[in-house]
Amino acid sequence: MMKKIFNMSLGTKVLIGFVAGILIALIFQERALIISPLGDLFLNLILMIVVPLVFFSIISGITSLDDFSALKSVGLKVVLFYIATTAVAGTVGLIIANVLRPGSRINREDLDITGEVSAPESLSLSETLLSMIPRNVFQSFVEGNLMQIIVFAIFVGIAIVLLGEKASTFKKFVNNGAEIMYTITGIVMKFSPIGVAALISTTFVEYGSLMFGSIATLIIADYVGLLVICFLVYAFIVKFIAKSSLKEFYKAAAKIWPLTMSTTSSSGTLPYTMNVVEKDLKVPNSISKFSLPIGSTINMDGAANFYPMAVVFVSQLYGFNMTLTEQITIVLIATLLSIGSPGIPGGGIVMVTILLTTMGLPLEIMGVIAGIYRIIDMGHTTLNVTGDMAVTLAVANIEERRVTSVIEREESTAFEQGVIASKE
Repeated sequence: MMKKIFNMSLGTKVLIGFVAGILIALIFQERALIISPLGDLFLNLILMIVVPLVFFSIISGITSLDDFSALKSVGLKVVLFYIATTAVAGTVGLIIANVLRPGSRINREDLDITGEVSAPESLSLSETLLSMIPRNVFQSFVEGNLMQIIVFAIFVGIAIVLLGEKASTFKKFVNNGAEIMYTITGIVMKFSPIGVAALISTTFVEYGSLMFGSIATLIIADYVGLLVICFLVYAFIVKFIAKSSLKEFYKAAAKIWPLTMSTTSSSGTLPYTMNVVEKDLKVPNSISKFSLPIGSTINMDGAANFYPMAVVFVSQLYGFNMTLTEQITIVLIATLLSIGSPGIPGGGIVMVTILLTTMGLPLEIMGVIAGIYRIIDMGHTTLNVTGDMAVTLAVANIEERRVTSVIEREESTAFEQGVIASKE
């Protein structure tokens, strides 16, 4: 029996931990909080490895593309795909908010709205872009600013590619660093079933009752949007762009979902995501090491779905009528905010506050939204990581077809030249 348990895949063990956590919460209720330190320990272990893993993975991924033309081809496709899916997610959220009208189904007096939440000053587009460039790289590493670390890593990777043989020693160092981080990640992931059980148990005890209150209408609307994006938008990408099996894709993604729902961190699940994408979906690590770390930072489809939904929800709650132009503006702003939204638990709370302030809407509701954010963030993170997988798979297959086409053209040209030479 014990041998069978040890031989189970990590995904199966994580799923068992997920179910066990819910059962522990149901059986022991508040006494289940005693195991919450195990969940915190697991999150700390993940956060410990995220920064060096992202840094080494991106540089290693770039340098493994061999030449600058391949780097430009892959990089451009990855970024455009992520921006496109984010914009589509925002549009889906807006449409569902207008169809289901969650804010009009709630009596504001039923919600415990007390006081105002102060919002940080909204950044302009130019300020947002400038904030991505690190002034002090070492400070970026200390603060764990993943966007700045990614930008620096991209510059380092490009420089190594341009220098070629001159940078071979440093390239070897980076590749060794990446392998070391993968090994450390494997060690940390062995603890994931226990960590997941503790995290989901704590979440269920602390927030489960909120799912049955008045605010449940917003939660339901949000999850409807997530399901539409996951099983329609991503299915389209996988089936018609990546030209891959939907069954195999969702089977692979399902292995990661218990981890994403318990950690609510795209960055935190990155190590396991990379392992599943490379082994189960057969994506070359040269692409996964480049696409997935970037996706964990800028691809926030779950947040993009929720931001316009939250704004429309608040406007409906307070009886404000928003014009079509204002709603389109919401999607555009939400797309930009999502790209800059941190892939960490609760990062979207600040972004919702910024968006409500930008649109001139009341902030009193933020206390309620913050209270249920853990519940909806479970779905957001799951969608984000699934989107990372879909985009990475699509880019990998497009690149494979591009390379095959180039080889076929070269072989055809060589054959034609050989025929001409033989005739002469």
